[in-house]
Amino acid sequence: MTKLSVNINKVATLRNARGGNNPDVLRVARDAEQFGAQGITVHPRPDERHIRYQDVRELKPLITTELNIEGNPIDSFTQLVLEVKPTQVTLVPDGEEQLTSNHGWDTLENRTFLTDICRTFSEAGIRTSIFVDADPRMVEGAKACGADRVELYTEPYASCYAQDREAAIAPFVAAAEEARRVGLGLNAGHDLSLENLAYYHQLIPWTDEVSIGHALICDALYMGLRDTIQRYLEALR
Repeated sequence: MTKLSVNINKVATLRNARGGNNPDVLRVARDAEQFGAQGITVHPRPDERHIRYQDVRELKPLITTELNIEGNPIDSFTQLVLEVKPTQVTLVPDGEEQLTSNHGWDTLENRTFLTDICRTFSEAGIRTSIFVDADPRMVEGAKACGADRVELYTEPYASCYAQDREAAIAPFVAAAEEARRVGLGLNAGHDLSLENLAYYHQLIPWTDEVSIGHALICDALYMGLRDTIQRYLEALR
C-alpha cells in the first residue's frame, strides 16, 4: 500500500503568522498519525518561515511512524538531519528565497555532489530520496548517485490534470517505470490533491509514498483533519 506522509509546513506557517504556539505543530503531527497518516514530512528552510529547526528536533521523539525531512542539503540542513536521524531525507534543490519547490535535481550535472551527500546520509542509516522531474534520465542518474528512492515532482501533472489527465500522467508513468527498472523506491509529491491523487495512484500503484501538505491542510479547514486524512487514504486504496 502507498503510504501517506502529511506535510505540516502550512500548520507552522499559520502559527508563525501570530507568534506563540497556536496551532501546535507537535499536536497536529501526533493527531495526523492517530488519524491514519503513515508518516510526517517537514521542510525546514534557512529562514525558518514555517517549520523551524527546533520543531524538527522536537518532532523526532514524538513520531511513531516515519519522519521525512526534505530540503536543500546546505551545511546547516545536513547537520540537522545527521543530528535528528529521520527515517528519510529528501534532497530538494530549492534556493533560500524560493517560495516553494518548482523543479527537481539534474542528477547528471550534480552527480558528484549528490553522490557525496547520499553517502553521508546512508552511512548514518538514513534513507535517501532525490527530488526529480518526471524524466527517466534523471531517475537513472539518481540511482547512479546512490539514492534509495526518487520523489517525482508532480506539479506539472497536477496543473495539466483537468485539461488532459492521460497526457499529464504519461511522463510520470515513464519515470516511475524507470525507477522500478533500476531498483529505486518511488515517492511523489507537490500539488497532489483529492482531485488528482486517485488517478495518479491508479496508474502508478507501486508508488511507495506520497507527501501531501498544502491541499490536505486546506481541505482540513473545511472537513477537519481526521476526515480529510481518511479521504486521502481512501484515494490510495
